[in-house]
Amino acid sequence: MYKKIFVGENILSSLINVRLNVALTFNVKPESETFHEDLPLIHNSFQHEYQVAVDTYAEWDTWETINAVKDALEEIHNVTLIEANNEAYLKLRELKPDIVFNIAEGLNGFNRESHIPAILDMLQIAYTGSDALTLGICLDKSRAKEILSYHKIPTAKFLLAYRPEDAEKISFGFPLIVKPVSEGSGKGIFSSSLVKNTGELKEEVSRIINNYNQPALIEEFLPGREFTVAILGNGDETRILPIIEIRYEDFPKDVVPLYSYEAKWILDTKENEFDVFECPARLTKELEEQIKSTTLQTYRVLGCKDWSRIDLRLDKNGVPNVIEINPLPGIMPDPNENSSFPKAARAAGIEYNQMIQNVLQAAIKRYNF
Repeated sequence: MYKKIFVGENILSSLINVRLNVALTFNVKPESETFHEDLPLIHNSFQHEYQVAVDTYAEWDTWETINAVKDALEEIHNVTLIEANNEAYLKLRELKPDIVFNIAEGLNGFNRESHIPAILDMLQIAYTGSDALTLGICLDKSRAKEILSYHKIPTAKFLLAYRPEDAEKISFGFPLIVKPVSEGSGKGIFSSSLVKNTGELKEEVSRIINNYNQPALIEEFLPGREFTVAILGNGDETRILPIIEIRYEDFPKDVVPLYSYEAKWILDTKENEFDVFECPARLTKELEEQIKSTTLQTYRVLGCKDWSRIDLRLDKNGVPNVIEINPLPGIMPDPNENSSFPKAARAAGIEYNQMIQNVLQAAIKRYNF
């Protein structure tokens, strides 16, 4: 069924004489959703009423991305688009595709990323990416950190605050980072998220609880370099793509050293000159091996499949700490946009369509088609 095709140093497994019926599940940003480039960079004086309007749909994809993934899959297979809304179950049950390429972030709830995989498991339909359990754990940053800590994988000290008063239980020192426990794509993380005293801490915890209806994750601030690592494949064929560094020394002087919502969606646009990414990162051999080892351990311990992107930052001793796991990584197709997974793939000589096909092929092989 499979034929090995050599593309430079990369090997693709491509079906011959068989076109699979692939469903692409997704969530699309509403047409009304815009990212306000003229919104000022906001520090601790941030007006909370802007927040929900600005970042509500940050995790969802644009039609540009959805169509790019569809086009990549259609080079080999038949593709049907299925939006991950309340009608998705019935559509998937009726269509019964051979496999689903899942990029859906979900509609609501702490387990929203798990909805489509859970439906597909129930319908016994194969799909790309991690299963419902892994997606749920990775979105809940505190649960992910508990597992990492158990396996002695470095991650920043943390406390989960259900009430502003819980901030008084902190046993580690300032500065601290405050973020929603179950969000992605920079949601809820602003310049004000870096706090330096108890007053700021309580204010940020209140902001998270009130605006996101969930506990606030309080973490020690890691002062070192930050990296993001894209991973493809499963088992012995798992491959780490060139490591990306976010160079905070190149941030504007009045912006705190966080890849916050402001940095990700206001500063970092097609129109703005915001070249703060270095790929491949300049690393000593020792640090590179540390990052790769920690990344692979994390990928395997959390049960990630086919692909993921893992973010790390160095602590005061230069040790790589895991700060976030992204089993549904962002994949904006335009090279002018700083989408990390495609950026790392291009650095490895893998073009966008090939990258998408590699993810699908990893899933096909995992399911023993």
